[in-house]
Amino acid sequence: MPPTVLNPAAAVRVEHIGHERQPVIVIDDVLADPEGWRASARNAQYGRFGPHYPGLRSPVAPDTALAVRDELAALIGETFALDPVPGLLECYFSIVTTPPQSLAPIQRLPHVDGLEPDRLAILVYLSGAETGGTAFYRQRATGYETVDAARFGAFEAALKAEVATHGLPDPAYIDGDTPLYEQVASFDARPNRALIYRSHLLHCARIAPGAALLADPATGRLTINAFLFDPR
Repeated sequence: MPPTVLNPAAAVRVEHIGHERQPVIVIDDVLADPEGWRASARNAQYGRFGPHYPGLRSPVAPDTALAVRDELAALIGETFALDPVPGLLECYFSIVTTPPQSLAPIQRLPHVDGLEPDRLAILVYLSGAETGGTAFYRQRATGYETVDAARFGAFEAALKAEVATHGLPDPAYIDGDTPLYEQVASFDARPNRALIYRSHLLHCARIAPGAALLADPATGRLTINAFLFDPR
């Protein structure tokens, strides 16, 4: 990878979404060498990491992932009012491969990656708009768009009650409003676009019905997923 992994001419904007006005950083043309990243992804070895991600992952080299974090640190610190900016927790190449009919119930619903407000997600799309995007949601019963430790009990209780009333969602990737959730924002996948957001925002990959979910990193829904957090 080049000494500077990010493109100095990248286009950066910050959108504040939903009623809670949470910031989402959108960076177009973020990587200086996206083809180099795609080549690394094609040569990587993939496997299952954890029970919840609906596909395959391969760890990104720690020094390269850390360089991304370090070059974004000033922007992240200013946008999310974090000083210091959390360190790198983990980073993967990721490919969504699970067909809708095989999704577990938890994979059919918006989710959070952690309850801590200072845990951040960095998502970089390496494939194109045909692979969907990422959407953010509000739980209708509570009005929550973020779920922290103080909200988790009420969030979980409302989810159980609503599932008892409406049933589990059909086997499909969530795409738009549902009886349980209202979509508050959506961002299209675009090659070399990054999204940075707090991990306790309710969110989910937006994948259109009938989308080809190929395991090949050259043709599948390929992203880089990095997480920043300092466990205490």
